[in-house]
Amino acid sequence: MKSICMGFAVAMAVATGATAAQAQKVSPAITIALADPARADQQGDDFRRKAADVLAFSGVRPGNVVIDYLPGEGYWTRIFTGIVGAKGHVYAVWPAAGAKYAEKTLPALQARNLANVTAVVQPTNLPTSPKPVDLFWTVQNYHDIANNGGGERALKAFDKAVFNMLKRGGIYVVIDHADAPGSGMAGTETRHRIDPAAVKAQVQAAGFKFVGESTVLRNPSDDHTKPVFDPAIRGKTDQFVYKFKKP
Repeated sequence: MKSICMGFAVAMAVATGATAAQAQKVSPAITIALADPARADQQGDDFRRKAADVLAFSGVRPGNVVIDYLPGEGYWTRIFTGIVGAKGHVYAVWPAAGAKYAEKTLPALQARNLANVTAVVQPTNLPTSPKPVDLFWTVQNYHDIANNGGGERALKAFDKAVFNMLKRGGIYVVIDHADAPGSGMAGTETRHRIDPAAVKAQVQAAGFKFVGESTVLRNPSDDHTKPVFDPAIRGKTDQFVYKFKKP
């Protein structure tokens, strides 16, 4: 009877596209951080971003040191601050080349005076940290590193820098807009998409072990032909959530 039930459970998981990662329980720390009244202006976006699911998938927990790379307006930073708590720290960082994107958002994030957050434009283009990191997190930014002539060389240097920053066992999460299978990096500058297989190969080449994927942001109705800013697909793109580990 037990084996029948197990077989049924596996069949259901396959049928629904569920993975073990997606079934991972959302921790109390994540639940409390998401419910923080200080995030009232953000909470309407939590469902679309599948925030609880992807954070649970990452394994982030109290006490962690987290890098939120190219954090935009600080959506994820403001969640991480509540998860990692007083014993953890969040570094919201922009590279030197991305300073223009921080002109308005950085002062606003700093003005929140979050005790466990350091928000800065770094003096270098490759990410650095004053202490070893538990989680390096980047959302919808990985493809940009290849642009403006950077190509595979820039991604190789970036992934190696992330590897060097992380503790042994540290986690690297890449969330980005998916491009068509086999497209490689052909659409990074035009469609702002990247082939997930290319990302997996590049990050593994830097020494990381691929842990798995959460499919909560996948959208099979996205045919990958439109730029991500096209009104027909904006906010609904097919996205991959990859998790890598430093051995």
